[in-house]
Amino acid sequence: MARRKRKICYSGIGGQAVLEGVMMKNKDIYAVAVRKSDGEIVVNTQEYAGILGDSFLKNVPFVRGVFNFIDSFALGMKALNYSADFYEDEEAKESVADKALNKVTGGRAEKVFMALTLIVSVVLSIAVFIALPYYLSTLFGKYVRNHSLLNMIEGAIRIAIFLLYVLLISLMKDIRRVYRYHGAEHKCINCIERGRALYVENVKRCSRLHRRCGTSFLLFVMFVSIILFFFITVTNPVYRVVLRVALIPVVAGISYELIRFAGKHDNILVRILSAPGMLLQRLTTKEPDEEMIEVAIQSVEAVFDWREYLKENFGYDVEAQEAAEAAARAQDEEEEAAEAAARARKEEAAVWAQAEEAEAAAKTLSEDRMP
Repeated sequence: MARRKRKICYSGIGGQAVLEGVMMKNKDIYAVAVRKSDGEIVVNTQEYAGILGDSFLKNVPFVRGVFNFIDSFALGMKALNYSADFYEDEEAKESVADKALNKVTGGRAEKVFMALTLIVSVVLSIAVFIALPYYLSTLFGKYVRNHSLLNMIEGAIRIAIFLLYVLLISLMKDIRRVYRYHGAEHKCINCIERGRALYVENVKRCSRLHRRCGTSFLLFVMFVSIILFFFITVTNPVYRVVLRVALIPVVAGISYELIRFAGKHDNILVRILSAPGMLLQRLTTKEPDEEMIEVAIQSVEAVFDWREYLKENFGYDVEAQEAAEAAARAQDEEEEAAEAAARARKEEAAVWAQAEEAEAAAKTLSEDRMP
């Protein structure tokens, strides 16, 4: 008998792993759930409209991807910093530099630090994933005269550097634990998007791979950049690097639309496009334990009504099902109680009957001994 294909329905929620926790975002609301060292789960829910706010640009294809990429990076840094605060040394005192920075910025040192971190991260990313691959590709210029082929070599080097980076950080012990929370995040989203109630046992059975993952997005960025840069014929080295940097928003916009399309559709073309990213996620996600899944579930429930979602998209009324199961359990308990009472009455009757028989036997024995 052929196996019936399970329906998959786009939910719109997404997130990322943080230190000992998971951040989930739905529209303009996000929540960070973190398990503290004492086992308690803390959930912080806030609003984040992004740099566009309510602008119509949020719905403009290719343009929205650029700003979504920036928002994801900024929100991700904010969530990571929040989770890290739970594991800093509680006795650590504010340094002189911290005091000075707070004084200069008017108490906004954390925001300034985040901005500086963002700038440094962007500069390093450009240096490692754009400038370095271009420089290494020029070393082949003595042997390869075709500019288009050199562009393909540059793209291959860029992908190789990216894969090496992912592989190296996956070997770090702390990162492996973050990757387990990453797996918990994916499992929760897969669970509800496949019409299953968001319970630990259901989540455990779901895949830790998801098409809308940031890892897949970055791989799309690599492949899209190869295609776009293939047509760049500028010979001046400085202009070539500047043009590549200038095209980053275009690459991000196209990549966002591709991964968005992949998340909403399921066909042979989408599966082929998503295959490399799904394969790479085997490095960036690991199987979580039940405690990690519990954290991810609380993060989802803080921003998303998955019961109403299942009812609207799958016709699965979780509350009605739970009520029916509770009623069935109550009836079973009543029946078991009635059966136990009947057994008790039967055992009591048997005891009384044995007692009467013993009393009758004793009376008969007593009469037989009388002269």
